[in-house]
Amino acid sequence: MARLRLEAVADHEPIQIDDQPYDAAVLAPVIDRDGEDHLLFTKRADHLGEHPGQMSFPGGGAEPVDDTILETGLREAAEEIRLEAYETDVVGQLDDIRTITEYAVTPFVVRVPDRAYDPDESEVAEIAILPLSGLLDPDNYECERRSHPAYGEAVVHYFHVDGYTVWGATGNILVQLLELATDFEPGDRMERSTF
Repeated sequence: MARLRLEAVADHEPIQIDDQPYDAAVLAPVIDRDGEDHLLFTKRADHLGEHPGQMSFPGGGAEPVDDTILETGLREAAEEIRLEAYETDVVGQLDDIRTITEYAVTPFVVRVPDRAYDPDESEVAEIAILPLSGLLDPDNYECERRSHPAYGEAVVHYFHVDGYTVWGATGNILVQLLELATDFEPGDRMERSTF
């Protein structure tokens, strides 16, 4: 059964970004299901203005009510999938990433219970809990180089598991998590993209 080496995440010293106009946080929820680690993703509602229909981790933009960026991620996860802060065991923090929407996104890896989650339909179309073994299967992974007019050349990673495709900023976060906590090696070692 596939497992994440979460001690590597706990020991990681994250690179932080402070040059973007907006801050956001996401949680990468790890679920132990039948002795194998799984990751929880949300499929964004089709009517959303930014990244409609894409797979993402629960999270969103910082608001004045948040004292810390971790509180942002916890608040947003509570709103989006009814994951309560007391249910989370924060393992560690990954490197911040930049998005094309001018956010600095801080990802937190958290352990959460294996239970049914309740998506807020105004933001989340669906919740997908994908097995680590599927995410690590080389047949389910591909990457390509793309050019962006503002950000130059970048590598885009794709994970195709159980009918879902994880890519973009979420794919970049997933690549770092898998590199840290498994033997995964991405197909291209160019610096993580911003899109």
